[in-house]
Amino acid sequence: MTTSQAFHSLVTYPQPNPQASLRLFCFPYAGGSSLAFRTWFNSLPTTVEVCPIELPGRGTQIRLTPFTQLEHLVQTIAPFLLPHLNKPFAFFGHSMGALISFELARLLRKEHNIIPAHLFVSGRHAPQVPDPKPPIHALSEPEFKEELRRFNGTPEAVLQNAELMQLLVPILRADFAVVETYVYKTEPPLNCPITAFGGTEDEEVSYDELQAWQEQTNTEFSLHMFTGDHFFLHSAQTLLLQLLSKELHQVTRKGTGD
Repeated sequence: MTTSQAFHSLVTYPQPNPQASLRLFCFPYAGGSSLAFRTWFNSLPTTVEVCPIELPGRGTQIRLTPFTQLEHLVQTIAPFLLPHLNKPFAFFGHSMGALISFELARLLRKEHNIIPAHLFVSGRHAPQVPDPKPPIHALSEPEFKEELRRFNGTPEAVLQNAELMQLLVPILRADFAVVETYVYKTEPPLNCPITAFGGTEDEEVSYDELQAWQEQTNTEFSLHMFTGDHFFLHSAQTLLLQLLSKELHQVTRKGTGD
């Protein structure tokens, strides 16, 4: 598979739904893959086609080197995403994925004059809010592993498996570099609604840091909190998808003029 062919496969369709009126592109957290969203179509409206994004270094793109800078990553994704934007679309991103989806929305606005119908951001402080925590992507192996344990996103069995960690650590280091080297640049707010999701026990992101996403939209904003830590995306998945379904139903209704 060539690099170009691999990038063409970054948009996945676990359950193709050509009759859908809206596509939901889902962007994973650091170290995550499209598998995090593989069953979402079961719980979302039939009017929505779920399209998880497979980033370089994992899944079908396992042979590609992961990106370490957000700007380069977004600039690479955009041209391969464009052919899939031939109907109304929305973005959902968790943690690193929220930042990717936000900057991708700004790039599409700037270079192609198109914008998502809705932006869903989860488990990530607003981009203009400085990250008070020191970077971890360049820590020594033991220190890096301890930080991963604190995040509670990597199972202990994986952390103890040297072979698996040898595969996973380079991807995680690259992903953390993506968010930790990010420099926010001021631009006008987006002309699409933003919905933010957070975990009540998430030590990485506070309520106020989530609320600050409101500054990034000229239209509607809402914030919803779920019981759980940084990975409430999984622990509170049923409730999250119920709420997301309601929001997406409203989006598709507006799109059809109902």
